[in-house]
Amino acid sequence: MQRVTGTILAKSAVLFAAGLVSLVSVGQVLAAGLVPHRAVYDMELDKAEDGTGISALSGRMVYEFSGSACEGYSVSFRFVTEFQDVSGASQVTDLRSSTYENPKETSFQFFSKTYVDQKLVEKTRGIARQDDGEKTIELQEPGQRTLTISGRTLFPTEHLNKIIEAARAGQSFVSADVYDGSETGDKVYATTAVIGAPTTEDVPLSDEPSAAASRLKQAQAWPVTIAYFDPTQEQEGEETPVYQMTFLLYDNGISRQLKMDYGKFSLRGKLRQLELHEETGCTN
Repeated sequence: MQRVTGTILAKSAVLFAAGLVSLVSVGQVLAAGLVPHRAVYDMELDKAEDGTGISALSGRMVYEFSGSACEGYSVSFRFVTEFQDVSGASQVTDLRSSTYENPKETSFQFFSKTYVDQKLVEKTRGIARQDDGEKTIELQEPGQRTLTISGRTLFPTEHLNKIIEAARAGQSFVSADVYDGSETGDKVYATTAVIGAPTTEDVPLSDEPSAAASRLKQAQAWPVTIAYFDPTQEQEGEETPVYQMTFLLYDNGISRQLKMDYGKFSLRGKLRQLELHEETGCTN
């Protein structure tokens, strides 16, 4: 099995985590009664084409959200996966990430580590801030440097806020450039989000048990697919995304029915545990 497979998955999980984080924080702003929470997803292989070398995959994704619109949003996140190739050899990839987004200051701090078979292979740390007409990124790791990107580039919460606003307005398409500090912290992704027709149902369903189910009854939801493109990659013909994530997005900020599609292979995730914590709220 090529090591790059697990590494790419772990890197892309940062993007996915940023999306989940944003769903929670935006939901708390827009929906009364939503509390910070800890969510656990079981991940499994959905499909793998011949040539990928992947015969099986299992994993678990856990993240914990806290904060408010007044004090900002903090998230700790971990995504562990075990690949098995056709020869029976296995590889464990472990991504650990923490972020803090301050909507008042329009700033975003990020720190992540990626391990492959318990060996540290990548570490990224930095902070991005809005500065007049552009955004400034100060990277501390993997190397110290300062970058500037367009001021129109969105941080994760801004991005998901735009998607939820569009969904509430009955719009079906959102296009935006997004910066989330993933990989080596120097990449901006072009994204397109397709929003499906709204539905109303209980969450979670019987195949996704949760002790907190009684707090999540009859919420409006939209199926959403977000495609991430790397503008620095030259492609011939029709542009293809680096990866896509699909999920059911509820107006209270909860998401389920996860799918991460990398083209040659894809994963599915089920919400297995959801713990709702005490709301901090705003004191002024």
